[in-house]
Amino acid sequence: MSTPPQLPAPSPSARPTPTDRLFACLAGAVAGFAALGVAELVAAAVRPVAGPVTAVGGSVIDLTPAAVKEWAIRTFGESDKTVLQIGIVVVLAVVAVLLGRCELWRRGAGVAGMLAFGVLGAAAAVSRPDASSADALPSLVGASAGAGLLYWLVGRILAAPGAPASSRRRFLLVAGGTAAGAAGAVVLGRALGSTRSQDAEASRAAVRLPRPDEPAPPRPAGAQLAVPGAVPFITPNKDFYRVDTALVVPKVDATSWRLRVHGLGVAKELTLSFDDLLARPVLERDLTLNCVSNEVGGPYIGTARWTGVRLADVLREAGVRPPSRGGPADQLVARSVDGITIGTPVADVMDGRDALLAFGMNGEPLPFTHGFPVRMLVPGLYGYVSACKWIEEIELTTFDAYDAYWTRNGWAAKAPVKTQSRIDTPRGSARLRAGTVMVAGVAWAQRRGIERVEVRIDDGPWQRAELAASDGPDTWRQWYLRWSATPGDHTLAVRATDGSGETQTARRTGTMPDGATGHHEIRVTVE
Repeated sequence: MSTPPQLPAPSPSARPTPTDRLFACLAGAVAGFAALGVAELVAAAVRPVAGPVTAVGGSVIDLTPAAVKEWAIRTFGESDKTVLQIGIVVVLAVVAVLLGRCELWRRGAGVAGMLAFGVLGAAAAVSRPDASSADALPSLVGASAGAGLLYWLVGRILAAPGAPASSRRRFLLVAGGTAAGAAGAVVLGRALGSTRSQDAEASRAAVRLPRPDEPAPPRPAGAQLAVPGAVPFITPNKDFYRVDTALVVPKVDATSWRLRVHGLGVAKELTLSFDDLLARPVLERDLTLNCVSNEVGGPYIGTARWTGVRLADVLREAGVRPPSRGGPADQLVARSVDGITIGTPVADVMDGRDALLAFGMNGEPLPFTHGFPVRMLVPGLYGYVSACKWIEEIELTTFDAYDAYWTRNGWAAKAPVKTQSRIDTPRGSARLRAGTVMVAGVAWAQRRGIERVEVRIDDGPWQRAELAASDGPDTWRQWYLRWSATPGDHTLAVRATDGSGETQTARRTGTMPDGATGHHEIRVTVE
């Protein structure tokens, strides 16, 4: 019985060398970078937010557990979105390198992997609330270009394994040129995408805020403390906190913007333009806005002078009645241009408080980061249930029928602001000189106002602080205490009592599901 002929074993020189494997990793990285570059170019033609990094980032935000989101906000602050995007790019780079090795190991494996990632990116893009089927194109076209490049580059390695240095130099030149082209594609794509926002920027520059029919009441002269380290009573726009889910700030052209009002109990559906709003009775109000993600003593709070129109007047024009007067809708769902939904009690909007459709902030049109052309504000409620930015739709419904975005993510459906206070000066861990030290900060309880603030040094008694003049119940109130500081380590705590007589609780809780509680404490050293 004869044995079948044996094929000769490949010579060692025919097998990929460690250098070949390294070059395959480089091929994967270059192909991945090229895929992103092509995708950015296509996204510029389709829609900048349809790019794979932005689309995947949006899906990651939606799918991330609320506790992890809170950790990201606490850890990275307003840089959380930048960190997320960098993280996505790093992950994609690592995957691309591994796909290069896979393609060297088995032809077609790396290509299939890159195409699969393109499909994932496309699925993420079309799953966004404001997406269309065209949003899949950037990821699909980019992945196809990257897959083709990966196949060709690895093919060059396999065609001459263990190639001499001259061939390797040629490979590096090709890879380098491709990488440079990909970088150019990214830059060009971003530049083309930015041109799409020029109309929005021009429309904002053309806005002239009308003189308010109801100016804000004169601010008391004593509302701002002359204490070093105290925050400004009015927060400058550039310093006002920003917490939202938008990886790319929407830039909406005010000339084409429309607001639709419809839904349960709406007798007359409305569609309002920006000019329609400007033509209505305009009022301005000083209002404090704070985020439910604000930890005890945290920075996500600010006060601004807002200009806009009464939201309740718009609802009445549409024939909406509050539940107390037999209206069938108890929830107002505001929709942003980026698809985010915010649910607000109809009763709170129509109970006489200054709920606004705002288009001005501190004397200028809303900045894009704060919702230009129009955002919603409802005093007394945390931002996630009241302060829809880039608003384009208001639907009347019920809490039983619809869960808004944050409610679906584990937050309470209703969230009135809790009474809170904060020490702004001295800072925690400060080293102070013995003698008189000014301790100062802010306290807030929108709709109820602040009646009293007290400070405790170590385990001593609560001492009543001096209050700055009040600018009304819907703004924070500054306070100060002269402390005769003695040498040693000390703990300072603050608590506030609101206008209803309720003193903030000492019980420390986290921000979920409806806002943090507890006393703000700092530790200082007096020398």
